[in-house]
Amino acid sequence: MNKKAELIVEAPNGDFCPVRLMQKIMEGKWKFIILYYLMLKPTRFNELQRLIPNISHGVLTAQLKELEKYHIVDRRVLENKPPKVEYSLSKLGREFIPVMNSMIHFGKVYATEVPVLFEDKLS
Repeated sequence: MNKKAELIVEAPNGDFCPVRLMQKIMEGKWKFIILYYLMLKPTRFNELQRLIPNISHGVLTAQLKELEKYHIVDRRVLENKPPKVEYSLSKLGREFIPVMNSMIHFGKVYATEVPVLFEDKLS
């Protein structure tokens, strides 16, 4: 059975490399932040935009489309007037939760070891 590739990943000698695969799936400035909020609960597009105020409408749309294309996020149109769209982690995307939890833990440890300044870029 010959399946068409949904994702093309550069790899030396064409060898499978899970790190390069994850890098390809997660490339983009906002994907980890998007996944963090979707890990907490299914979220509508406008709510994601409020939660991530620095992201433009177009970039949020593009990043969500990529995550959906790579089967990490599910998109569901709610039957409202006007229709609303809700995003959630897919079954495959939920496999990423332990990785995200490890990243959260590392971020907390890192912040105790290295001076970090958090700035509000909105003002």
